[in-house]
Amino acid sequence: MKLFLLSLAAVFSILALAANAEGPGAQTMDVDLTKWTPPDIAGVGDDPFGRMVKYGYLLFTDTANQVGPTMADPAKRFAGNNLACKNCHLQAGTQPYAMPMTGVWGQFPQYRPREGAVTTLETRINGCMMRSMNGRALPLASREMIAFVSYIRWLSTGIPAGAKLVGAGTLKIAMPARAADPARGAQVYSQTCAVCHGAGGQGQRAETGAGYQFPPLWGPDSFNDGAGMNRLLTAAAYVMHAMPVGTTYDAPVLTSDQAYDVMAYVQSRERPQMAQLDVDFPNRLQKPVDTPYGPFADDFSPAQHRLGPFGPILAKLRAMGAAAAANDTNQPK
Repeated sequence: MKLFLLSLAAVFSILALAANAEGPGAQTMDVDLTKWTPPDIAGVGDDPFGRMVKYGYLLFTDTANQVGPTMADPAKRFAGNNLACKNCHLQAGTQPYAMPMTGVWGQFPQYRPREGAVTTLETRINGCMMRSMNGRALPLASREMIAFVSYIRWLSTGIPAGAKLVGAGTLKIAMPARAADPARGAQVYSQTCAVCHGAGGQGQRAETGAGYQFPPLWGPDSFNDGAGMNRLLTAAAYVMHAMPVGTTYDAPVLTSDQAYDVMAYVQSRERPQMAQLDVDFPNRLQKPVDTPYGPFADDFSPAQHRLGPFGPILAKLRAMGAAAAANDTNQPK
């Protein structure tokens, strides 16, 4: 069985490499996820691939009860908190601009600045496991990893590999021309967020099992400080276009200023710490301006990297990047 799983993983990797290989004159197709109808899990068959897809769906929507810290078998305790993938990737990973998984399978392998290398979908999944889930990496040949990849592959049915995905990730909003204000954010949190996530950010537990109906936003059972949601620009764009629950990108409840301030407040609270964050973004010039931990290529303070204003940091990094490129061009070959 182990050899079968390893072979299946290898097949997925080979298919992904082949699908993303673009020959001369290849054109990239746009796929609008805001108009895309994702496949229905109820229609998945009971063949070997279908069973793996259904297990991946279960892992994605009920993570804590499948691989969480309360599992009786210690070998199955991959997640370090009781969150579920669906807590951030809404509608089981299909909601546009709420970090959907739809079409993601065909985007890998891809270069990722955080690792400073071309990485696979499996590497990206393990990044979430170690950061958002505050846990440990899944073995590449494990049933769980194969299931996650299978589910994401199935969600991408009908979407060409390498397509430009409209509705992927988060819908960016303009960087604030000021520093975010956690004190004002606390007021927004109290008025808008606390009803679901709790006054103390503790979330609301599910009626049964180990998971949450509404996840904690800080504290020991939340994402750690290495997660993407701990970056202000990313988090503000996400909450503006997906929160409160039921919000969609085309009918936001919060203004951009409220989103910045409320996530500055959330990120000011205590959360788990991830070790060795200093190895992230080996090319410091590619480090996002709102990364809240060093080392940095520039001389701006950690506080400004957390709260902004980000415009001056971005301008400095662009100038440094241009200077580095010019210097490289002038070097003898």
